[in-house]
Amino acid sequence: MAERIIFHIDVNSAFLSWTAAYRVRVLGQALDLRTVPSVIAGDRASRHSIILAKSGPAKKFGIKTAEPLGKAKDKCPGLYVAEPDYDLYTTASRSMMALLREVSPAVEQFSIDEAWVDMTGTKELYGPPVLAAERLKNRIRDELGFTVNIGISSNKLLAKMAGDFEKPDKVHTLFPWELEAKLWPLPVGELFCVGRATTEKLSRMGITTIGQLAQADPNFLQKKLHKPGLVVWQFANGRDAEALTPEAPANKGYGNSYTTPRDVTKRDFACQVLLSLCETVGMRMRRDEQAGACVTVHIRSSQFEQWSRQRQLASATNGTDELYKASCALFDELWDGKTPLRQLGVQVTKLTDGGCRQYSLFDGRDYERLGKLDGAVDAIRDKFGEDAIMRATFLKSPVGSMAGGLARERRTGITKPVAEPEALIVRRGRGDPRPG
Repeated sequence: MAERIIFHIDVNSAFLSWTAAYRVRVLGQALDLRTVPSVIAGDRASRHSIILAKSGPAKKFGIKTAEPLGKAKDKCPGLYVAEPDYDLYTTASRSMMALLREVSPAVEQFSIDEAWVDMTGTKELYGPPVLAAERLKNRIRDELGFTVNIGISSNKLLAKMAGDFEKPDKVHTLFPWELEAKLWPLPVGELFCVGRATTEKLSRMGITTIGQLAQADPNFLQKKLHKPGLVVWQFANGRDAEALTPEAPANKGYGNSYTTPRDVTKRDFACQVLLSLCETVGMRMRRDEQAGACVTVHIRSSQFEQWSRQRQLASATNGTDELYKASCALFDELWDGKTPLRQLGVQVTKLTDGGCRQYSLFDGRDYERLGKLDGAVDAIRDKFGEDAIMRATFLKSPVGSMAGGLARERRTGITKPVAEPEALIVRRGRGDPRPG
């Protein structure tokens, strides 16, 4: 029986790499964001925005993912900031997954920029595992325009840990017989599923490396950490019985969040943000012909405290008006009216196909008319840009009419691309003279 071989593929600084690749390969821009200190952040005008991704040169300034943009700019005053474009990222992710499925039918997507690939029994096709991984890594770079790390092992856990070794554009192995030399010397906080709180608890026990965790008494760990104690002990010893699941789960929901340019202290401003979010969420759902029966609103304070609440709707919907009214009602239940807020979010779950509705004798709203209105607005925005039609409440508002989602230049056509977004993932044949 062939030895089990699992690859873990992880895009290097995905959001920034995909943005850079699109700008260079599709828009024809000379500046490659990967070569200068640059970051992806939600709002370039707000110092409270969070860093979503960073370039290698930005990392040299000590800039970290998830830190406030203002702090990053203090470290690097000349930092280049680009806004996220989630539609582009989805396109790039799907392109990579499609390429991986050309290599092996057994692909399990772990996140938008990560996947496992079962390469068991492919040695005669692609060569030894390391050689096959090098070829795959280079193919992704040449055809899709961005780099990845590939980790190789006999199970998913160790393959993922291997992929987190030195970056970018690298291939690493971490087989069970390599644990003592490669994994055990690392700080315990670098082990998969060991977060800050667990790291602190282990440190108080005198366990600071993965090797010390692997050699600890599992019964003692279970007593101190309960069930997670056994899980992290097994992981430290490279044990992972989870099978690779090729079929990806269906989309379970649609959501957007928005970090505001200033603290939210008034309900009217908060409702503008919620309306803007419902516009983008509703448009995406209608595009995919989906409706949702559960609305969730989450809020985050200026001190990074978080609260959320959800509500079941009488009928599944993708209408902006219905999503907005439900969101405002949930917001009123959540917010005390005093705590300054820095972020609001809306999510719609419990999805169904968008064609059916449960009507009520006591609800006189004309949902068919509202649906046609939403459809007409979507069509106008698709053709002429989001600013071609908007609600009057956004005319003098610091909040855009459609918060979150696509980057503004892609939504409005301010920077008109020379090709469709799919051009990011054009497969360049051997006879194509353009540089990769």
